[in-house]
Amino acid sequence: MKAILSSLVAGLIFGGGLLISGMTETQKVQGFLDIFGDWDPSLAIVMAAALVVAFFGFILARRRATPVFAAQSLWPTKTAIDTPLIAGAVLFGAGWGLIGFCPGPAIADLSTGAPGVILFVAAMAVGMVAQNLMQRRNAPPAPIGKEPALEASCG
Repeated sequence: MKAILSSLVAGLIFGGGLLISGMTETQKVQGFLDIFGDWDPSLAIVMAAALVVAFFGFILARRRATPVFAAQSLWPTKTAIDTPLIAGAVLFGAGWGLIGFCPGPAIADLSTGAPGVILFVAAMAVGMVAQNLMQRRNAPPAPIGKEPALEASCG
């Protein structure tokens, strides 16, 4: 129950930060990405501040022997820059630039009920499910009795 409650609180803080910073406004995001036009640099400050907070958060998390609300830390083990990583980054960047949404702000904007937001989140969910299905299809067979867990994709 503590893990669910802490996830809810973290999500509310994250969503509030997205709203306050303007990251949920597609025009502001597209203005930030339009470096050769009417460029809006304000989101660079938001991103820099987020990196500073994340940096110190990771330092504190690495110092703890065990997490507060979990049995063990689940740090990533994959460090290679490979084709799926590059392809995912290109798709994420193209989608962000064309539409002005990335997953977090899109989910926060669901509260507006705007048809474009709903369509974007539905398409994103279909893409996430398709990616998981392809990953499972291409994975080596799991030992009997050990089903692979679904992985969350987030950019």
